[in-house]
Amino acid sequence: MILKIEKVHTILYVENQEQSTKFYERILGRNADLNVSGMSEFRISNDFVLGLMPNSGIEKILRNETPNPSTGTGIPRCELYLYVDDLIKVYSEIKALNIKIISPLEERNWGDCCFYFSDPDGHIIAFAKKI
Repeated sequence: MILKIEKVHTILYVENQEQSTKFYERILGRNADLNVSGMSEFRISNDFVLGLMPNSGIEKILRNETPNPSTGTGIPRCELYLYVDDLIKVYSEIKALNIKIISPLEERNWGDCCFYFSDPDGHIIAFAKKI
């Protein structure tokens, strides 16, 4: 089977939707495109939407078929790796927001320059640029 993927919609499970939405508004420099009880969304590009869903919302869908998502809060469970055009500016802006940098801006052996930090739920975020 070959799938033609039209759009990627990634949803992060979060403990506090309001707090996480505000965090992503700060680091992305824009308001959420959708912000209703149970889901916030950011259209990152034409093909990619980032969603934030409270743990309590996904618990209702998953029932008891998987471990409860809230048991992973604070533990890195995914990484958002986002390419930007002005990496130096973004790095300076993230530092100015007093967000703890986990791994500093540096050239990596895979051909990117990037830096890493985390959101309030422990999800890892990297901003990068091809060298």
